[in-house]
Amino acid sequence: MKKVMKLACLALLGSATIGMWAQDDSNADAVKTAKVPPPEVQSSSPGVPADYVIGADDTLHITVWKEPDMSVTLPVRPDGKISIPLLDDVQAAGMTPMQLGSSIHDKLKKYIADPRVTVVVTAMNSQRIFVLGEVLHSGPMTLLPHMTVLQALSSAGFTQFSNLKGIYLLRVQEGGQQTKLPFNYKDAIKGRGTQQNIVLKPGDTIVVP
Repeated sequence: MKKVMKLACLALLGSATIGMWAQDDSNADAVKTAKVPPPEVQSSSPGVPADYVIGADDTLHITVWKEPDMSVTLPVRPDGKISIPLLDDVQAAGMTPMQLGSSIHDKLKKYIADPRVTVVVTAMNSQRIFVLGEVLHSGPMTLLPHMTVLQALSSAGFTQFSNLKGIYLLRVQEGGQQTKLPFNYKDAIKGRGTQQNIVLKPGDTIVVP
C-alpha cells in the first residue's frame, strides 16, 4: 500500500513539474512576442486614403524608430522634394505615403541598421478645388477625401443673391476639354437628383451664379 502511495506522489510531482515547464515556455513566448519590432515601413495617416498621392504643399510627419533626431514635420516643396537629416533631397510628390516610406528606408540603410520609417500626411494641401461666384468664401479649397459638391458648398456658404438652381461644376477632362455639369442645390438638399452630387476631383471648379 505504501509503495502504491509513493508511486502516486511521484506521478503528481512529475505532472506539476511539466506544468511549470509549460508555463515557463508560455511566458518566454509572450516575452518574445512583446519584443517583436514594428514593420520596417509604416504609413499611418488617419483620414488619408492608402492610395493618396503626395503633392507639393502637403505637410508630412516622418519618424524613424529609435532615432528621435530623425523625426521631422515639414512641407513638400514646390519642386516636390523634401530634405531630412542624413539624406539629400528626397522626391516625395507623386508617391503614396507607403512608397515614400520605402524610399526613405532604402536610403537610410547606408547610415542606420534596419531603419523603420513612418510617414504620416498631416495636411493635404496639394489637392484643391475652387469655388467661385455668389459664395461667402470664394477661392481655392482643400479637397478632402471623397468630398462631394454639396459638402464643398456647405463650407463655402451662399450670399443672398445666390442662384441655387443654376450652380454648375466645371471639370477638365483628359485632353484638356472642359465639361459643364449642372447642380441644383435645392433638389440636392431635398434628396432629389442625387446623381448630381458627385465626388469632386482635383482642379474642379464650382460656380455659383
